[in-house]
Amino acid sequence: MNYVNGLLSSLTRVKDARTGRASSWDTTGRNNDAWDIAPGETRVLADIKGPGCINHIWMTQPNGYRNVLIQMFWDDEEHPSVLCPLGDFFGLGNEIVNSYDSIPFSASTHNNNQFNSGCALNCYLQMPFNQSARIELVNEGGTSHRQYFYVDYELYPIPFGEGTAYFHAQFHRENPCDGWGHEITVNTAEANIINAERLAWDNNYLILSAEGKGHYIGCNLSVSNFQGTWWGEGDDMIWIDGYKWPPDLHGTGSEDYLNQAWGMQRNAFAHNGSSIHESNTKGYQTSYVYHLENPIRFEKEIRVTIEHGHGNHLSNETSSVAYWYQIEPHKPFGILPVEQRKPVLKDEDGHWIIDETNQTPSSEIVLNDEMKQKKQQWQEKQ
Repeated sequence: MNYVNGLLSSLTRVKDARTGRASSWDTTGRNNDAWDIAPGETRVLADIKGPGCINHIWMTQPNGYRNVLIQMFWDDEEHPSVLCPLGDFFGLGNEIVNSYDSIPFSASTHNNNQFNSGCALNCYLQMPFNQSARIELVNEGGTSHRQYFYVDYELYPIPFGEGTAYFHAQFHRENPCDGWGHEITVNTAEANIINAERLAWDNNYLILSAEGKGHYIGCNLSVSNFQGTWWGEGDDMIWIDGYKWPPDLHGTGSEDYLNQAWGMQRNAFAHNGSSIHESNTKGYQTSYVYHLENPIRFEKEIRVTIEHGHGNHLSNETSSVAYWYQIEPHKPFGILPVEQRKPVLKDEDGHWIIDETNQTPSSEIVLNDEMKQKKQQWQEKQ
């Protein structure tokens, strides 16, 4: 019987494995230990033959957090299992860097809460593979991208079994969210509408839609707070293996799903917190939550959503990265073009610069009778 369990339990047993690393070290023996990736270029950082498991990724770069994509392929698959902007994958949204620490991810920089500055990024999530693992960076920006990196892994003599779940990560963005009453202040009577059944399924912000068998382990959620008041009050609603009402998991508010309360505090804990807090950035927020001990399991499909404001009344810009493991194959997914991934900036007077040409496609908002009534009530109060 194994009496030793927990995060460090593997240190008490010798494993039949070989340790390896792919890195950007200067093979000439000099100190130019970074790779330059040209505009439009896709560069393979690691191409490893299995069976094996990636246990740690370290990266540092001066910029490129939304222009550059990280993508990962397992066992020679055609479609990537990981497809995210570089910064967002490591828990930093909107091209802002900051120092923070959690169990799966950490970041460290001299230039906290600044756009596109040098930052060390770490990922500690395990990524098993049987035949191969390939990690690539895609430079979709207009200038050369300079990248330092380590990919630390183990190789094993025996392959994983058929029930092995492979790591996945997917980026999503809505700029702006399709809010029905963005003028209405959060936590007022006029914002308190009924959001239920198919209305919620269709209109909530979508964090993840995946098909297959696996488990969802959490996400990061970034908000550009256009309205300027509290961006939350949105309930998480998670459907497992198809639509039903109520959903399998129904939460009580945005900060509650992120395992905090009374708004989001300026902290970054092991399982939850904020890597970027809007009080330090004048409106940009990135928060995270990880279901490591309580993953959300699905047999056929999963749909992870959250309201943008209660009843989806807010039209803030929102983006996210969902993390999950599943048995392959997975449902293929893409990513927005680089122009539609770039952060919404502010002018010198602190006003948001809205570029409609680079907003994400939106669906037409169909107001129901209650929405119309609440908007009228709000207008009459002003």
